Amino acid sequence: MKVAVLGATGMVGRTFVKLLEGHPWFEVEKLVASERSAGIRYGELVEDSPEEFRDFEVISLEDFLKDPGVDLVFNALPASLAGDVEERLAKDIPIFTNARVHRYDDDVPILVPEVNPEHLRLTEVQRERKGWNGFIVTNPNCSTAILAVSLAPLRDFGIKRVHVATMQAISGAGFFGLSALAIHDNVIPFISGEEWKIENESRKILGKIENGRIKPALFEVSAIATRVPVLHGHTEAVFIELEHGSTEKIKEAFESFDPLKSLSLPSYEKPLVYTEVPQPRFHRERGKGLTVTVGRVEGSDSAFKYVITGHNLVRGAAGGSLLNAELAKKLGYI
Repeated sequence: MKVAVLGATGMVGRTFVKLLEGHPWFEVEKLVASERSAGIRYGELVEDSPEEFRDFEVISLEDFLKDPGVDLVFNALPASLAGDVEERLAKDIPIFTNARVHRYDDDVPILVPEVNPEHLRLTEVQRERKGWNGFIVTNPNCSTAILAVSLAPLRDFGIKRVHVATMQAISGAGFFGLSALAIHDNVIPFISGEEWKIENESRKILGKIENGRIKPALFEVSAIATRVPVLHGHTEAVFIELEHGSTEKIKEAFESFDPLKSLSLPSYEKPLVYTEVPQPRFHRERGKGLTVTVGRVEGSDSAFKYVITGHNLVRGAAGGSLLNAELAKKLGYI
């Protein structure tokens, strides 16, 4: 399938491009960026570009929209641009997007393949309601994606309440999101909009389809989001109340969780690996960035706590979206 990457020179866009190098199912046909980048070789704009794409001439979004000429689009555009672009393209082409604009639409799934693959059925709802040939599939906010992978194997224990404190890497703010002076020797206990996303996206992801929309999970989620001076890799301290469970059974659930193993997806990696002390410096690249590392499981009766670390640009952004597209292809949605 021929694919395009929108926002290809940004941080998430660059990650898309790297992950698509040599992909057996998806062939990059077009790299799309701003007007100021149009006509310039990708390798001149992105110094660490994969060799495969160094000589690609970047095209502007305006020119791309005139004649997309691809079978599938990966979108890393900022939210301010993404909404209209995605709706315009989805009339004919499946869109797998990192942007938040359509995450909260009734008929748009926030997809984490290991957690809620059945939500892909909403793509059929979109097509029927809107007369589209394509559809929109979103991936979650980066911290939500990492959290959701860890919550999925705990559903059988009856999740009642989740409290999470995040320690988020600076790359989550993008190239121009934070000055060095702001983050150096500092922890910033506020990220605009982040806590709302974690609290609401998690419940949608773990919810169920009813009457063509998602009924969110009923458990409570409360989040505090902080920015810390780490380059890549979000770490999260999770405090969870369950209907029943034990540390031994929770560890076993984490270690055995592997729902995509039999599907032979090109980007497949084990979603969870247990390590007693997860740390971004040592564990963010695990499973090419798609594996979430979980550890520090403690508690008794119904109250437990654990720590997770995952790569915000891979599992939390481009890699998750690529895995979404692979699952959709494997299951026959594209």
